[in-house]
Amino acid sequence: MKDINSILRSPIFFESNRVRRIYRGGALFAGFFGDRSEDGFYPEEWIASSVLALNDNSDGIEVTHEGISVVRGCDILFSELVENYPRELFGERNDAGILVKMLDSAIRLPVQSHPDKAFARQHFHSSYGKTESWVILGTREDACIYYGFKDHVTKERFRAAVRESATNRDAMVPLLNRVPVKAGDVFLIAPKTVHAIGPGCLILETQEPTDFTIQPEAWCGDHILSEKEMYLGLDEEAALGCFDYDTFGAETVNMARQTPQVELSREGIQLEWLISYDSTPCFAVKQLTLEGASYTSLPRASVCVIVEGEGEVSGMHGSERVKKGDFFFVPHAAADSITLTGSMTAIFCLPPKG
Repeated sequence: MKDINSILRSPIFFESNRVRRIYRGGALFAGFFGDRSEDGFYPEEWIASSVLALNDNSDGIEVTHEGISVVRGCDILFSELVENYPRELFGERNDAGILVKMLDSAIRLPVQSHPDKAFARQHFHSSYGKTESWVILGTREDACIYYGFKDHVTKERFRAAVRESATNRDAMVPLLNRVPVKAGDVFLIAPKTVHAIGPGCLILETQEPTDFTIQPEAWCGDHILSEKEMYLGLDEEAALGCFDYDTFGAETVNMARQTPQVELSREGIQLEWLISYDSTPCFAVKQLTLEGASYTSLPRASVCVIVEGEGEVSGMHGSERVKKGDFFFVPHAAADSITLTGSMTAIFCLPPKG
């Protein structure tokens, strides 16, 4: 087993961390992670996570520390490292400030929204809401997302659609903009904006580090949502206040869609902002493309996911081969000594600004 010092001053790799959800998916993981994944109820991989998954365990399934990553080869919870070594991991921060997920939806997810910081403070006593971003890495046939109301919708009209969804599973869908997607698309999902991931999307998601989702639709596939799954313990009136009813139309989709901005381009190296701090202070996302080149001084306290190609990551305590589907955390104390070399594309998920 590695000693703590070498762990904190090297890229930190993790065991696979599949999380149970109420929707089916996961088959696209096979091509990304190179495993034998099939569609089932473990359609999310939580990466470098110290966040506990909020699952309704009324079915009797309960997993200790569900959602929290385990350091590869050490049997150490990442949350334990976060608690005991925040300075080495994050510098001046006390936590990662983000949660990174890979998810693959075989079905349309329930119509939903996430709280902003003010709503989360009031109702969940949390300093974090759930602003999130989606990088589309792969698709099945006819893949899409739903984002924003198509036209102006009052709270009363929305409440009526919630009621109708008990007998008409698609009652809420016509209210939203349907957006076809392809690999390479990037979206910033604003808090309190109505949305749903459609079928057939392999997504790298960066978000604030919570699992707060208000999903008032009655069904998720063939699963009937419980009150807790729909409203997280809030009454309906309070929960429906987590939706922005004044933002709608095609412009809402245009605001969500992000255009990469090149930060650095030289022979064999291109570094782009996929999500910049100008778009949100909650996190940032960068993409590094190497063509037979090396890049040193990786973003501090970031999560790195190799999304194409292969190469090597090296640091003070040795080197390791990496390929598509591999991921690791870049400790603040080690960032200047870590180098990526090879022909690959890596996405870095960065902590909040400041």
